[in-house]
Amino acid sequence: MVPLFHFTGCFGCRPGGRRELIAAICTGRCGRARCAYNAAVDSTLRTDQTSAQGAEVTQAPGAPELQIEAHRVELTGYCYRMLGSPFDAEDAVQETFVRAWRGFDRFQGRSSLRSWLYRIATNVCLDMLDGRKRRARPMDLGPAHVVDAAVTPPVWESTWLEPVPDGRVLTMDGDPAELAQARETIRLAFVAALQHLPARQRAVLILRDVLRWRAAEVAELLETSVVSVNSALQRARTAIADRDLEPGDPIQPMDEQQQALLARYVEAFEAYDVELLTALLAEDAVQSMPPYDMWLSGRDDILSWWFGPGAGCRGSRLIPTVASGLPAFGQYRPSGPGGSHEPWSLQVLEISHGRVVGFTAFLDTARLFPLFGLPKSPPPL
Repeated sequence: MVPLFHFTGCFGCRPGGRRELIAAICTGRCGRARCAYNAAVDSTLRTDQTSAQGAEVTQAPGAPELQIEAHRVELTGYCYRMLGSPFDAEDAVQETFVRAWRGFDRFQGRSSLRSWLYRIATNVCLDMLDGRKRRARPMDLGPAHVVDAAVTPPVWESTWLEPVPDGRVLTMDGDPAELAQARETIRLAFVAALQHLPARQRAVLILRDVLRWRAAEVAELLETSVVSVNSALQRARTAIADRDLEPGDPIQPMDEQQQALLARYVEAFEAYDVELLTALLAEDAVQSMPPYDMWLSGRDDILSWWFGPGAGCRGSRLIPTVASGLPAFGQYRPSGPGGSHEPWSLQVLEISHGRVVGFTAFLDTARLFPLFGLPKSPPPL
């Protein structure tokens, strides 16, 4: 069976965000802001090539920019778990790299380069979290809504936990068992639970339980004692356990049963077939739709919404992707001129025991579709 899902590449440069803090060292390309650190990486990469005229160009395999760049994916994963947003994580890693690049000549090797970068990234994340409201899912903010309740105005961007493409935060060519375990740590439910922890406890839990650092290493990074680290870890583990996270199935591209289930979901949703959808949804399934704080609990209410207020989704097209370790789809509704399909949501599914137990429709397609490499319209049938 050909896998239904694929993975996308790395972040590109994007305007705005915390890059304004380093605008003084930015240069332009194609009219978009671009960090000088990235320009340095490009320059170093070019030194590894031979010119068209056959002249040899000096190589710099040990250049600081390339040594730092090698840690981008794992640092983005760390910052995503800390911050709950792929866009904030990108900004945090970019600032981490700029600080490291500027200070590389003062790095004396008393610790590994990786540890030094994690220290910088942790400080950047703690600064970004200082005084900021935690990111959340609609389910964290209040009780479930009823289908016919009035929908409150949307709340954009900074309030909500956001999904991330797996390829931005995980090494995709590692051991399959380790990859499956890593996907558990970027699931929406787990990252949402992390946001309930104080920032330093959050860092301790991620470093100790997710990244498997030793207590002494974490103590050195946070400039505290091993006793303090162990105490923070115990409190963090208790708080996460109190969240009572439901186990879910991460995306498994080679699992034929899961792929068949997802294929049935695509067929059922695109046909808007109530019987097929009923068979796929768990009785206690949950739906949310950021940036609205409305969420629904139970298959009956979800289907009442889909075939009532949400009936505009009838005739949608779906394009598969992967988000936060979970199967996901770019959804296109036939709401454009002449019934053409337009971006409507990034659907992220949570699956357990062969049923869909969670359905989140992220409506901020202007930001999320480019991030996930989704086109502006689906391909012709």
